Amino acid sequence: MLGFRKREAHREIGPGELHAMLEDGTVLLIDVREPGEFAAGHIPGAVNMPLSAFSPDDVPDPEGRTVVLQCAGGRRSGQALDQCAAAQAAIDTHLAGGIGAWKDAGLPVVGG
Repeated sequence: MLGFRKREAHREIGPGELHAMLEDGTVLLIDVREPGEFAAGHIPGAVNMPLSAFSPDDVPDPEGRTVVLQCAGGRRSGQALDQCAAAQAAIDTHLAGGIGAWKDAGLPVVGG
């Protein structure tokens, strides 16, 4: 079929892998939820960049770390990854299940 292309799969990591990366300082975690959601509770070390104003060009320099996007359940971080792919940004990873999976794994949350 002409004009139809399968979307590239996003790389997903689980809460345990993200936690280990945060512990060893090898990740820049970007939370794409809105500011009120972020204030109500977020993963320690996350930087808030709401999807409503998200631009891959505005992602801080990761200084050699892996950039991982995260939201509440994975949908919005996937949308942000689509924007990164369209902009040819080298960001392709998000937290599977979002902060919900993080909380379900019993991992710490700041605020809320």
